[in-house]
Amino acid sequence: MSGLLCYCRAGFEPELAAELGERAAEAGHHGYAAAGRGSGFVRFLVPDGDAAALSRALPWRQLVFARQKLVLLAELQGIDTGDRIAPLLAALRAHRAEDRPAGPAFGALMVEHPDSDEARPLAGLARALGNAARPALRKAGLLSATDDARRPRLHVCLLAGDHMLLAVADTRDASPWSMGVPRLRLHRDAPSRSALKLEEAFLTLLDDEERTRLLRPGMAAADLGAAPGGWTWVLQRAGLHVTAVDNGPLREHVLLAGGVEHLRADGFHWQPARPLEWMVCDMVEQPRRVASRMATWFREGWCRQAVFNLKLPMKKRWMETALCLDVFRREAQRPLELRARQLYHDREEITVLAMPAGG
Repeated sequence: MSGLLCYCRAGFEPELAAELGERAAEAGHHGYAAAGRGSGFVRFLVPDGDAAALSRALPWRQLVFARQKLVLLAELQGIDTGDRIAPLLAALRAHRAEDRPAGPAFGALMVEHPDSDEARPLAGLARALGNAARPALRKAGLLSATDDARRPRLHVCLLAGDHMLLAVADTRDASPWSMGVPRLRLHRDAPSRSALKLEEAFLTLLDDEERTRLLRPGMAAADLGAAPGGWTWVLQRAGLHVTAVDNGPLREHVLLAGGVEHLRADGFHWQPARPLEWMVCDMVEQPRRVASRMATWFREGWCRQAVFNLKLPMKKRWMETALCLDVFRREAQRPLELRARQLYHDREEITVLAMPAGG
């Protein structure tokens, strides 16, 4: 087996498969996607191909519908449920014999399952198998004594009690979280659950250095379509001064905390009197219309960075995503870096980060 293993939101396997197929073909790699509706993962297989080269050609940060990107090592089916460790070790020893790395082959282990209704009952088994496998892998010289981010990370993906996929992650080009999902809890003061979307966007689409540099207290921001104030609250907690634009009301405690000006206006047509560091937008509008309006903000120089959501249709969602991002790039008329992702807290939508190219 040669190819990639990517996790996604259950139900979006066709979108991820289409994205992988199109991007792989553009990079000169030909293969096919194997996916089951509702499974929460897609395998993109390249018969007689170089999976490592394919992985390098499809950086994780540039994938929209993939929560995680891994290179497949092996598939183990029909294994003895009384001893899952032995076939795991045998498969990894065979892989090690081919690659012959110096020292332990892996710097960490994640035992997980796809985020789907069918696989969710495997969570307890995943924890137990991880606890049993780590000492066995260390004894066999396959896993470092402590987590080492300089080495590849081993992933064991449970599909059933007797069925697992083995895959490896380049820690520089993969999500750092199990299943590709950051574990966030809704703060008791958050005005709405939508706050989790912006928190996850900043955590997922920006690295540590970028968050420190680009989200500084005192910066000016606008939240378009702000009510009831979830995204405004996230910016406020980061110390930014926020203009919250919406004809609807904001939660009273957001206004009382200071640093927020509420303008009762149509966020889709409002424009700032001076350039802002940030603009965020989570309005329910047609995605191409939103992409075009967001491009206007950059073309006119009204903001330096932005995070916005595109609500997708029920069909041809990868096609609509690619079209909207193309509309945005074309109409912005300036060099920008785009990072787009269907976040864990998104549903029928994707979240886009736009900022000046080259930082």
